Parts: sequence; structure tokens; C-alpha cells
Amino acid sequence: MINRKQAPALTRSPLTVALAAAVASTTLSTTASAQDPARGSAALLEEVVVTARKREEGAQDVPLSISAFNSDQIEALKVRDLTNLRVGMPNVSLEDIGTTRGTANFSIRGLGINSSIPSIDPAVGVFVNGVYLGVNNGIIFDIFDLESIEVLRGPQGTLFGRNVTGGAILMNTKKPGDELEATLRYSIEAGDEGGTSSIYQGAVGGPLTDTIGGRLVVYYNDDDGRFENDFNGDDFGEIEQKMARGTVTWAATDTTDFTVMYEYNETDGQGPAAQSHTNGRGVPGFFVNNDRDSFDFSIDEEGFQENETNFITAQLDQDVDFGEGTITAIYGYRDYEGTATIDVDGQPIWIFHAPSWLDAEQQSFELRYNGLFGERANVTTGVFYFDNEINYHERRNLVGLDENGAPAPVGRAVGPAAVFDGGGNYNVESYSVFAQVDYDLTEQLTLTAGINYSSEDKDTEIKSLSNLGPSCNVVTEDPAACPFDFVDDESWDNWAPKLGATYALSDEQAVYAHWTRGYRSGGYNLRNTSFNPADIPGPFDEEEVNNYEIGYKSTHSWGRLNAAFFYNEIDDMQRELNTPGPIGTIQLVRNTADATITGVEVDGTFSLTDNLLLLASVGYIDAEYDEVREDLNGDGSVDRGDERLDIPRAPELTYSIGLTHDLDIGSWGYMTSRLTYSYRDEMAYTDDNNGFIDELEMLDAGLDFYSNDGHWVFSLYGRNLLDEVNHGGDTQLPDSIGGVPVGGTFSPLTPGIRYGAEVVYNFF
Repeated sequence: MINRKQAPALTRSPLTVALAAAVASTTLSTTASAQDPARGSAALLEEVVVTARKREEGAQDVPLSISAFNSDQIEALKVRDLTNLRVGMPNVSLEDIGTTRGTANFSIRGLGINSSIPSIDPAVGVFVNGVYLGVNNGIIFDIFDLESIEVLRGPQGTLFGRNVTGGAILMNTKKPGDELEATLRYSIEAGDEGGTSSIYQGAVGGPLTDTIGGRLVVYYNDDDGRFENDFNGDDFGEIEQKMARGTVTWAATDTTDFTVMYEYNETDGQGPAAQSHTNGRGVPGFFVNNDRDSFDFSIDEEGFQENETNFITAQLDQDVDFGEGTITAIYGYRDYEGTATIDVDGQPIWIFHAPSWLDAEQQSFELRYNGLFGERANVTTGVFYFDNEINYHERRNLVGLDENGAPAPVGRAVGPAAVFDGGGNYNVESYSVFAQVDYDLTEQLTLTAGINYSSEDKDTEIKSLSNLGPSCNVVTEDPAACPFDFVDDESWDNWAPKLGATYALSDEQAVYAHWTRGYRSGGYNLRNTSFNPADIPGPFDEEEVNNYEIGYKSTHSWGRLNAAFFYNEIDDMQRELNTPGPIGTIQLVRNTADATITGVEVDGTFSLTDNLLLLASVGYIDAEYDEVREDLNGDGSVDRGDERLDIPRAPELTYSIGLTHDLDIGSWGYMTSRLTYSYRDEMAYTDDNNGFIDELEMLDAGLDFYSNDGHWVFSLYGRNLLDEVNHGGDTQLPDSIGGVPVGGTFSPLTPGIRYGAEVVYNFF
């Protein structure tokens, strides 16, 4: 097992103490009267309307383990991007790997990935307005003006298809309302490291005619950087993000609605804050070795990242007499382009620098029907088509040389001693047919049966980085100039069934049980860095997950209480084996093992008084290998030593507890205060367990002042008030590259303590 580090001290700075104390003192007061139920702590008691079963219903009515947030709750919790929710939900870990900004490495119930390779499919699928996002890159972006976020735990393959073996995250943007509304918002953030971040947001929307509505959203973030680079003492992590989103709705008839959304997102900034610390083999970084429990790092290559996304969704809803149902058609188009350069060695001299280029263009179409027959059978059925074209290239510039051709000291390098190019083209085409019936056998008992058939074709041509051909670029140059050494195609077909039952104990309580199966796609590895001819980049096979779950959901006058127990059987677990290699790291994707993951999760919202709310959750998982088919620990044999290793991204314990309180402050308005503590256990990062992610304790606090006229909101807030150090990854680096000692790790840092202030003005 991995050694646990000691918990950090609870006080880090006078400002941290002051903010936490102010929030605690107002939170513990219980003398105020209840406020407008649409705001403050009462907003967190509202039941969220979700689309987890591809129809609108209350979250408590869905027999699934789900965490859901509506727009008021998202604003109350000051959610800027999905990583703000990375701890706090049971058995959920939402991480940005940090290699390039916005690359999601999400894990739910111990099923997730450790990869920035764009051809590696997720275990947790992300959907925006019903459209599946086909690559992990560019998924974590600053969000604004969302209607809801839904986090579904457990396989969702029957209704959502492939790549949701761990779960699914559904995000829905706001539509124009029936009345004119406009909001301006300004926020400023700062921390103990780096500079300030200024965020400007605006939204306006409402009816344009009797049948047409429009909404326009703009967002701008100017971040000076959240770290300090010890190499030169400069602020580091500078990011500039621009986003604009337009939405138009058209009620063509009394039974026909059409919605189209276009979003443009552009990000420009520096590379990751790459820390090097002693690796799992006990080898420190050679030139600089940092304390892993610090924000210290020193890199000579600041790097850059430039991303541009064009995203379109279009939805048609047609009510029909047949089953008094609705036919829904959803089209999605997304084009993502990104370039980046990162300092992988984490050192103040040039050893391993890596530029990369990525173009990913996807289209999807879903046609489905939902209706109710005989007032008993709720039927959902449909077809789905998905096409994704990925072009990827990366370059490894190794060992900087001076003008005399010798290894260069700091600041003297004029070029690399060796250049390795690799990447490839990757095409994905898939379709699925699905159906699910929820049948009310009695007033209390509902039976569920569903099936999803999917077929997927993938073809690829890959230039391995170990192939020492001429320098080329798959993305920016003529692909024919790259000598592809691997060309292949493969197809997969599967059936994802579901059987379940829900029993209403009363109007307020229900229990459910189900068995469901999900698949994570097979595929190919576009980053082939092994010099062993036997290490071909694929195909690796699908991962199959069978989930058995029993749950309890209840709603009471005092709040909500939900619980679930699950047992997951994973066959042909798909893993990325990450080990040191001659040109940095070797990343092999293999079906490594069969495993079992068992767990429990409980979450609740409790109204302690009319104006004091308690939110709490706990999740526990026991993840074990049953049979291992790869030498995970690198000792030359496959044996019990491999089976005893921890499964990556599977923290044993997660929990959170928070208080939210409303306080009347006279005729002007009222104040809402919140204080939340969340914990996530330490977890393995690499399959050999040499790399790991430290346990994480997060303390967040905030004060929101609402005017009674509804126009003004003033907020003070703090995130990560314990100044916890966390890393997106913990890649193990070799002892040397090209004869130059390296050691240590590539461990991108996530931001430490942040203080913020915000002002909001609502015009109407």
C-alpha cells in the first residue's frame, strides 16, 4: 500500500483564518428568518430537473445514483469549471491532468483514465446539450450560464452508449426565457502564489417575437497566472480565455420546438506548472528536486497552449399523439484545434521539451422517441450516429545543445540534440440502436428493461515516435511526408442490457435495484514510444463492466437522503501502462486485468432550521484485481505481486460536509454564508503504483449579499483555504535521457489557495 502523508495544518494565513471565521460565525447563527426560496440556502433544497433517462423529471424520481445542480446552485457554489466539483461528490474525482489545459481525467467509482492521448476513450462520458464530446481534450473549460450539471454514477450504456462505464456528466446550457433578462458579472481572484485573475461575464436573453427567443452570452478571463516559477521568479500559468455563445429557440407550432446553439471558445496561455519531485523508485530530480508537498517548481521552458473550439448543437422536439409522446432529434458538430509546448523534464535546463498539435472534428446525430402507453409503460427508443476524425502529432525535442554542440547550461541552448516525431490519423464511426421501457406493474412497483446495440469501426495510420524517419508533422504538413509504420482497422459490436425494479415505500421514499452492462471502446494508441517491435499500438480490446446496484432515495420535509450499494465486475480492464523509457516515457495501452470494485455512497441535504442547511456525503470503494495478465510492477513476471497493487484512480474514501446559512440584514437584503470541507483519499496514478496522487482536503467558504430588489449580489469567497497541494498526474521520468541525468517526475500542479470577490447586477 502507498504511505499516507500527514494532514496539513488548518491555518495557513491570517486572511484564511479571517474568512473561515467570518463564515463560521454567521453559519452558526440561527436567528434569521427564511428568505426567498429561489435564493440562498433554500436554493440548495430545490429538486433539480434532470435528463438522466432522456426525459425531464425530478432527480429524486430517477432510480440512479446521481448528483445534480441547477443554475441557482451552480452560482451559489461558484462553480467555474468541472474541477471545482472534483471532490465533494461520493466516489467522484474530476481532474484536469494538467498536461495541456482542459484535458479531462475523470474517474467515478474507480473507473477512469490517466492519459492525454486523444485516441484514448474516456470511462466517464461528457455530454453538452445531449451531444457526446468525443475526445478528452478541451473538455474542462470555464463555464458560464449553465442550466444544469448532472453527474450520473455507474454504467449508463443502455441509453448513452459506449464510454460511460464509470458514469456520465450531462451539462445543459441556458435557453432564452419568456421574459427579458440581462446580467453583468465581474469577478477578481488572487492567491498566495501568482497574480490575479479578472473574469467578465454577461448574458442577455428573452423573447424576440411571439415565437422566437434569443440569448447571448459572453465570457472573458484574463488570468495573470496562479503560480510562481522559481526559475526566474515570474508569475506563471497565464491564461486568456474568450467565449461567446448564442442560442435561438423557435416555437414553430404548438407542438414543434426548435433550439440551436453556437459556441466559440478560444484559450491562449502558458504551459503547465511542471513540478519534479522524487519518483516512486526513490530517484530525485537531478538538477532541481522539489518537495512534493509544495508549490515549488523551476522550468526553463514556459511553454504555451492555444486552443480554439467551434461547437454547434441543434435540437428539434415534436409532440405526437402516438403515446402522447415526443420525437427528439439532436445534431452536434464540434471542431477542436489545439497546439502546445510543455516542459516535461520539470528542470531549469533543456532535457525533454514536447510540442504537440491536435485537430479533432466530430459530428453526431440522435433521433429518439419517448411516450407513455396505457398510463403504465414509459418507452424511450432511438438511434444514434457518431463520426470523429482525429489528427495528432507530437515532437520530442531532447537535450538542448549550445552553439558548440555540447549540452547547454541554463539559457544557452540553441537547439535539441535529438528530435523524435510521431502521431497519426484516427477515424471513428459508430452507431447504436437503443430502447428502454419503465413499466408500472402496480402503483408501487416499476420494472425496467433496456437494451443498446452498438457497432463501431476505427481505422488508423500511425508514425511511432521510435521510428527515426525524417522530421515531419501529421497535422500541419502533408501527411504523406510522414512514414507511417502502422496501419490498421478494427470493428467492435456489443449489446448493453439493463434490468431493474423500483419500489415506492411511500410518496417520499423508494428503493431500486438494477443490473446493467457497459462498454469502453477498443482502439489504438496514437503515442507509440516503445522501441520494442512487439509493442505495436493496437488494437486493444473493449472493456466490459457489469454493475449490480441497490439504492434508496427519499425526500422529507427536512431535506433529502439517498444511498446506494454497488458491485462492479470489470473484464479486460483497459489501462495505459506508464513507465520510464529512453525518450522519456513509454505508454502502452493494454487490456491488463479483470477486477472487482465494490462500494457504497450516501449523500443528503438536511434543513437543521428554517435558515441553516447541512449538506453531507460519503463514498467508499474496495477495488481489487481478480486476474492480472500484464506485468504491472515490472519485476519480470505476472504473479500475486501484480494482483496486490492498487487500481489507479480508485481512492478508497471520499466525503464532504458543508453548512449554508441565511441571515437577514435589514431592509436592504440578506446574506448567505457557506463553509464546505471535502476529503479524497490518496490514490495510485500509475499501474505500478510508483506514481500516486496525494490525499486531498479542500476547505471552501463564501459570503453572498443579496439585495431585496433582486438587482445586486456581492460575494466574497475562498477556495482551497487549506492551501492543499495537488497534482494532475505523477508521470515517472527515466534516470537519464541521452546521457543527461533526469530522474524525478512530471507532475503538473493545480492551483493552491484562491480568494475571490464578485459583483453581479441583474437588470430586470
